[in-house]
Amino acid sequence: MGTDAGLEAQIGQWRGYIQRRQAITAADVDEMEDHLREQVADLAASGLDNEEAFLVAVKRIGSVDAISHEFAREHSDRLWKQLVLVSTAPDDAGERSWHELAVVLGLAVGAGVAVKAGLALIDDEMVLARNLGLLVFPFLAAYFAWKRRLTWRVGVMLLVPAAVLAIVLNVYPFVPDGSTLVLAAVHAPVVLWFLAGLAYVGGRWRSGNRRMDFVRFTGELAIYYTLLALGGSVLIGLTAGVLDLVGIDIEPFLEDWVLPFGAPGALVVAAWLVEAKQNVVENIAPVLTRVFTPITIVMLLGLLVALTSAGGFVDVDRDLLILMDAILVLVLALLLYSISARDVLAPPDLFDRLQLVLVGAALAVDAVMLSAMLARIAEFGFSPNKVAALGLNLLLLVHLAWAAWLTGGFLRGRRPFAALERWQTAYLPVYGAWAAAVVVVFPLVFGFA
Repeated sequence: MGTDAGLEAQIGQWRGYIQRRQAITAADVDEMEDHLREQVADLAASGLDNEEAFLVAVKRIGSVDAISHEFAREHSDRLWKQLVLVSTAPDDAGERSWHELAVVLGLAVGAGVAVKAGLALIDDEMVLARNLGLLVFPFLAAYFAWKRRLTWRVGVMLLVPAAVLAIVLNVYPFVPDGSTLVLAAVHAPVVLWFLAGLAYVGGRWRSGNRRMDFVRFTGELAIYYTLLALGGSVLIGLTAGVLDLVGIDIEPFLEDWVLPFGAPGALVVAAWLVEAKQNVVENIAPVLTRVFTPITIVMLLGLLVALTSAGGFVDVDRDLLILMDAILVLVLALLLYSISARDVLAPPDLFDRLQLVLVGAALAVDAVMLSAMLARIAEFGFSPNKVAALGLNLLLLVHLAWAAWLTGGFLRGRRPFAALERWQTAYLPVYGAWAAAVVVVFPLVFGFA
């Protein structure tokens, strides 16, 4: 059976929904998908086309699996989903076991203990900063490993790069407060996050559907972590205010215990909440993307006007260029999250056109920034910071330019939305590879300065 973008999109959507049911493990989902694909292949071999084969295969799986029934009930607007629609209520798969809660809380406390120990044992703030991610990563990865039932092979794929990263960060003879040291400290968490993604997808990083699941997870984790941080800040502020009125100063307690345990522990808890409350965030995600996309477009256009009217590119402030890089990364994150929240089979609409405007504005800003960076390099020469910033902007330029091309093709009806989705997930490892190069290679090239 040949490759069919529409079939892959339907299977990806089916898999994504099934994978979010809390009673179904990643291994179970893999087995179900393999079974579905076998059914489709057998039916296609008997003479059915891909769409017909998929309809019949989903019907057969739906007759024996309550998850498919639930999927059809929630998405009953298409024929293949209606085929498995039944009137009986699905089993409640939303209850988290006390066992999982105990594991999550244990890992959250473990992350807090690791950070607290790091604060107590490491006097140098820069050494602590570049090792902070290494202190938290094992506990988040352990949750994914436990949740996904990772094999030893995948475990080795996680441990070896993490160990190499730890050695590089602590053995390299960095110049104190040097540029390569700061760059390594900034990019190390990016490398660790991609390793966490490898654990999240169960070691199957080649699957575009699973990579998009991780994109979705990242956006939802940011939402939950922000909500936890805001809620915790309000609670701590009220408590501190009340105790201050009775003459008790809790600021030392907050600095010594609450923050070291709360910040890393909340990351593990937020990851669990994303897994446990997926349906709630699925309702929030489309709303957030539709609210922030037009706002971001206005912001980018304003920044574009400000940059072009700032005078000579050589005189553009370095801090401004760094801030603009951060804004472009946030724009890319919004684009990825918007794509991950979209129904791949829906026709083009006004929001898709807004997405194209967003990408076009980001491309214009990126082009101006690249001109400014090249002008500064021509005037002042190369440095680790300039090369790192230039490389990131070139990566963003390629990513956004091809995304704009594919979006335009989708709006004109020449390409399926699945092609745009595949491009986004296929390009993501490039950022991880670049971050690893900045950490490992840049210090060697620039003499650890």
